[in-house]
Amino acid sequence: MTSEPLKQIHLAAHFPGVNNTTVWSDPKAGSHIEFSSFVHFAQTAERAKFDFLFLAEGLRLREQGGHIYDLDVVGRPDTFTVLAALAAVTERLGLTGTINSTFNEPYEVARQFASLDHLSGGRSAWNVVTSWDAFTGENFRRGGFLPQEERYSRAKEFLATANELFDSWHGDEIVADRTTGVFLRDTKAGSFVHSGQHFDIQGQFNVPRSPQGRPVIFQAGDSEDGREFAASGADAVFSQYASLKEGQAFYTDVKNRLARYGRSHRDLLILPAATFVLGDTDAEAEELAREVRRQQVSGATAIKHLEFVWNRDLSAYDPEGPLPGIDPDVSDDHISKGRAQVRRYRDPLATAREWRELAAANNWSIRDLVINTGNKQTFVGSPETVARTINDSVQADVSDGFILVPHITPGGLDPFADKVVPLLQEQGVFRTEYEGTTLRDHLGLAHPDDVRGERAAS
Repeated sequence: MTSEPLKQIHLAAHFPGVNNTTVWSDPKAGSHIEFSSFVHFAQTAERAKFDFLFLAEGLRLREQGGHIYDLDVVGRPDTFTVLAALAAVTERLGLTGTINSTFNEPYEVARQFASLDHLSGGRSAWNVVTSWDAFTGENFRRGGFLPQEERYSRAKEFLATANELFDSWHGDEIVADRTTGVFLRDTKAGSFVHSGQHFDIQGQFNVPRSPQGRPVIFQAGDSEDGREFAASGADAVFSQYASLKEGQAFYTDVKNRLARYGRSHRDLLILPAATFVLGDTDAEAEELAREVRRQQVSGATAIKHLEFVWNRDLSAYDPEGPLPGIDPDVSDDHISKGRAQVRRYRDPLATAREWRELAAANNWSIRDLVINTGNKQTFVGSPETVARTINDSVQADVSDGFILVPHITPGGLDPFADKVVPLLQEQGVFRTEYEGTTLRDHLGLAHPDDVRGERAAS
């Protein structure tokens, strides 16, 4: 009886940027926008043989009661500018960027990703996302122009149109024969015509076939439409489920959707975001994790978080004091525009009741409550414990790997690279060297031309 071979773990690094894991006040924290921070982070990930670096996107500074939410100011640089620059200081690391399909156009985005793929030698990836709120749209003079139920319709056609542009070059058109003076075998190379519900364009795509043919496609939505979108055309899913039960359920659900699109389980990777805290011992790591969590949730941050639910200005309340006695304002005009938490707490009155009960039972202040009900670190422990937990999770089909989000920029990834990665390598579940040159090679994904040839033959 032969046992199944161990799954190989995929690891990536999410540059923290602006999110609720960032501890900008830590003495070890650096800039979130200076290029040296991106270089350090990317080169650490490449030294550890990670698959790729991941950048999120922010098209508007979020507000709270009409004022900029302070953590948003630490960095919202343009994705393509950063990734193109990083292509010059890395050799194998994949370069993944989140680009919005609601407020961009297929020709421009396809041109940018094809260019990045050329500049990096085949290491580009696109995380296709939608925007759900009119608040962001105001920056594009399109506030509310697209009903929420149509966002995935546009995203699907956006991706299909971009793929048509990528595929308008086959890769053999450039002859560049100095003797005959012939440069192009086919002068109609790059020609395209697309007419659909959202896009009606035609012309010639001006970037030849890139090393990967197309960028690797990521998707991050968790709705029914989002899961179906991922199954139909994505190469990887940036998932939010890293725990055993929820992770396995999501993994099974999305992978089982692939067959209806003629795809197999290996054609789509599930990669949740994950945070971590390391210590010399498990006990030390647990204590450090508590300290980090308190750093992440300052008094001001706790009040801001409570306002997500209460939809009221709570600045007069003491974060070390009790929860407000007044109920949340359930009006549609929300104090926290453009924040995902607005959708998370769909029944603020029920959430407020639950939080009051928790606070009373545990004698929690506002800050205590936010610390204890917010997102905890995914992996906490000694390097041995964290390496074992990650491997156990991947082998149990919680995921195919993890996108790690350190809480310190830019050096927060270093301890993981130095202490956890060698243990995974010793277990034979993570590479010691890159075996290929493109991101598709790292992820074990077929080249689009090979897939197209297989389908034509069948």
